[in-house]
Amino acid sequence: MNVLTALVDAEPTSYWLADPGRPEAGGALAGRVGCDLAVVGGGYTGLWTALRAKERNPSLDVVVLEADRVGGAASGRNGGFCAASLTHGLGNGLERWPDEMPQLERLGRQNLRDIGDTLARYGVDAEWERTGEMHIATEEWQFEELREEAEHAAELGWRPTLLGPDEVRAEVDSPTYVGALWDREGVAMVHPAKLAWGLAEACRALGVRIFENTRVTSLQGESDGRLRLGGAYGVVSARHVALGTGVFPPLLKRLKHFLVPVYDYALVTEPLTPEQRKAIGWAHRQGLGDSANQFHYYRLTADDRILWGGYDAVYHYGNGLRSELERRPATFATLAEHFFTTFPQLEGVRFTNAWGGVVDTCSRFCAFYGTAYDGRLAYAVGYTGLGVGATRFGADVMLDQLGIGEDEGRETERTRLRMVRSKPVPFPPEPLRYGVIELTRHEIARADRNAGRRGLWLRTLDRFGLGFDS
Repeated sequence: MNVLTALVDAEPTSYWLADPGRPEAGGALAGRVGCDLAVVGGGYTGLWTALRAKERNPSLDVVVLEADRVGGAASGRNGGFCAASLTHGLGNGLERWPDEMPQLERLGRQNLRDIGDTLARYGVDAEWERTGEMHIATEEWQFEELREEAEHAAELGWRPTLLGPDEVRAEVDSPTYVGALWDREGVAMVHPAKLAWGLAEACRALGVRIFENTRVTSLQGESDGRLRLGGAYGVVSARHVALGTGVFPPLLKRLKHFLVPVYDYALVTEPLTPEQRKAIGWAHRQGLGDSANQFHYYRLTADDRILWGGYDAVYHYGNGLRSELERRPATFATLAEHFFTTFPQLEGVRFTNAWGGVVDTCSRFCAFYGTAYDGRLAYAVGYTGLGVGATRFGADVMLDQLGIGEDEGRETERTRLRMVRSKPVPFPPEPLRYGVIELTRHEIARADRNAGRRGLWLRTLDRFGLGFDS
């Protein structure tokens, strides 16, 4: 079958956001509003911040301001992998903060457990499944790297399972697999949009006011020490502000030097028949991701579709952010071709959805944190695509920095971390920025074709602590 035939009926919309259970949009801000904490952004970072603030101090008056719809950006467009890692994977963390990794892994695993407990406590039906994730090797050099990762993981208290070719194909059957590392405990599958909608509902139940279709266009200090957030039809005056705006044009100009928007793309198939499910196995429904530098991630939905995403990560000159960039037929065709190479037994399956979303990327590949306005404003940005779980930790960091709730006004275990206190290397200005990113993409692809061997450019980035490997 021509792979393009499988794409002809695909809707250019996120499968998750097209769910018929999507709530109606809330009202926009109008007039002047005062509050203790204003949260800018109605994705995971903002919603977790609002919820955790109310859990820490129920008397706080909290407002959330969202430019579009709750969960409408990255929080409703990702693959739904909720990982314990706070460092965008074990390798990235060991490269940057080796001494802190036992602590970071412990905090990350506790954070994942707390997410599951929170969903149960508030009755959020986000299709939460603690399946774990298998990291797949499709080349021998990748399997050797997984073997090394398994040794490091065991030292940090994981119980990883290393699978050979027959064992991995007994779990999920693909002729491309040569082995896998299965982390059974560190990842959950989730319906990402339902997670955002459920968090918003929990916030409202605690008294949080959420204003949708309310873009914040200005931020300034007031004479009484409060912060003023201006929008098209209203103003918020707040004692504290938390920014969870991802890669969108930041209210703090300093952040633009550290962030670039990268577009990620995904496909979703029609529901598989029982015969098709039997042909590939996948009885344990774990998340899957291959181990190349340009990698795919894939998982089963609740109705037995396959979400297949990743590989291309596209930066557009000048930090391009436009809705038309969410549709990229060339990438969709590449993803479809790779899908049928991985699962030739699914020939004839069609895709129902094909979409893109923008990821907030920084040079260290995981979130960074900071404050402004004499500690009255905090931010957490730069998750680089692994923020479904890490955003809750980021919310707690921001609240710690603002002195809200637990250990009010004092340092915490989180804020003492070097990972939290440090910043990534900034990106250069254009046109050098575009050139550096495109050269790096080219060299990453070449490394994949060359048994993982990194050329001079990538080794140079490694020496400067940039470590572009995903």
